[in-house]
Amino acid sequence: MRPAKYDFSDLEGEASIRLGEIVNRLGESYKDGFGVNHLDGVNLPRRAEIVAITEKLLEVIFPGFDGRRQGHREMVSHDVGELLKEIYSELFDQMCRAIRYNRQVVSCKECGTNEAVFALLDALPAIRETAKLDVEAAYAGDPAATSYDEIILSYPGIKAITIQRMAHVLYHKKIPFIPRMMTEHAHSQTGIDIHPGAHLGRGVFIDHGTGVVIGETAVLGDNVRIYQGVTLGAGNFPKDACGMLIKGNKRHPTIGNNVTIYSGASVLGDITIGDNSVIGGNVWLTESLPPGTKITSRPPENKLKFANGQG
Repeated sequence: MRPAKYDFSDLEGEASIRLGEIVNRLGESYKDGFGVNHLDGVNLPRRAEIVAITEKLLEVIFPGFDGRRQGHREMVSHDVGELLKEIYSELFDQMCRAIRYNRQVVSCKECGTNEAVFALLDALPAIRETAKLDVEAAYAGDPAATSYDEIILSYPGIKAITIQRMAHVLYHKKIPFIPRMMTEHAHSQTGIDIHPGAHLGRGVFIDHGTGVVIGETAVLGDNVRIYQGVTLGAGNFPKDACGMLIKGNKRHPTIGNNVTIYSGASVLGDITIGDNSVIGGNVWLTESLPPGTKITSRPPENKLKFANGQG
């Protein structure tokens, strides 16, 4: 079946001709299927709907903080029940789209969508308990913090970490597209880029946060504190005999418990940072550290030049 062509006959003269030519050229570029949802009857998950679902999930974790619902204690079970009903229906639809497209199955019963949806919903109480520890860590670690409410309402690290914890559940269920869409929503809002595959311990605090990058196979222990501009990245990208990147290997660092990493530091590769270590600002680190290590970079040399030419 030939694709239907758009009729520009209602336009006059040159505009009709030129638009028709552009459509033809675009049609040629679509023929290879790249960037085109070409499987009949199957649609990709919608970005706007994944964002809306993600925000509703955040409301379950922190009820009453976004203004949609008042959050009265006596009504919280009712409100959360309504939210979960909405989330279940919407997430089921989007997850079914993702799984069917990726695995090319026809029925949602075949693709196990229901089990995957409940894997996330069942995890929400535990994620909420861990989120409380993250908020406590932020309050304990930031002298500027005035209350837990302020942290939940305004700290970008809490939002990025909480979304990542939810996406992490779906990542381990091997759900295509959606976990990364969730964390990229957090990235766009907070400037904090945490891959859904990264494993985060309890009581993680990302202060300020802009420019923080945490890679797919990174592992963070409990009570880790990270400042802006930190990269927990890969040291290199090994390739196979055909020159293609090898995927799935452990290639990001493992950070022990009670570790602090100051702004601008880059910790790269499959290395281990021992418990209770401190990594100073702007350090470039590609080797493992034993527990209790403190490492700093050499301070830059400041050269002063005065108006009288001295210095």
